[in-house]
Amino acid sequence: MEGSEVARIAAWLAARGVVYQCNGGWAVDALVGRQTRPHGDLDVFLDAAAVADAVAWLEQDGYGVAEDWLPVRVELRAEGRAVDPHPMRLEPNGDGVQALLDGGSIVHPVASRTIGRVAGFPVVVADAARLIALRAGYELRAVDRHDLALLRSLEAAPTTT
Repeated sequence: MEGSEVARIAAWLAARGVVYQCNGGWAVDALVGRQTRPHGDLDVFLDAAAVADAVAWLEQDGYGVAEDWLPVRVELRAEGRAVDPHPMRLEPNGDGVQALLDGGSIVHPVASRTIGRVAGFPVVVADAARLIALRAGYELRAVDRHDLALLRSLEAAPTTT
C-alpha cells in the first residue's frame, strides 16, 4: 500500500466531510512525517454513516470486498492495495464508538485525534499516546515493536512552542 493511495483516500473522506481517523502503521508514519516501513493496508476508522459510500467508491476504483465482518470492519483489496474500514458510531461529543467482534466496543476519543502527514498530505490520526494504547492486549509482531519504538520516541521528544 503506497502513501499516495493513503493520501488519496484521506482526501476523498475529507472532501466529503467524513469524520475519520487513520490508524495502524500508516498513522505512526503520519505522525513521524515519513514512511518508515512497508504497509500492507490502511486501517481507517470512519463515521459508520459513511461506510457504504466509501465502500462503493473504493469498489468503483477496482477494490473488492475480501472480508465482510460488518458492523465491525470490512476489508477491501485491489492489486497491491488494501483498505480496512472500521465503522465508528459518532457520539454527540465527537467520540467514535467502534464495535468489536466479541460484542464489546472501544471508544476513540475526539481529544486524541491529531494531524499527521502521508505523502505530504495532512491526514487525521490518533496521537502517539492513543496509538500506543491501541497496541496493548495482543502479542506484538515485529512491525508493532517497530511502531512502538517510533511512538515512544515521539512521546519523549521535547515540544517547542
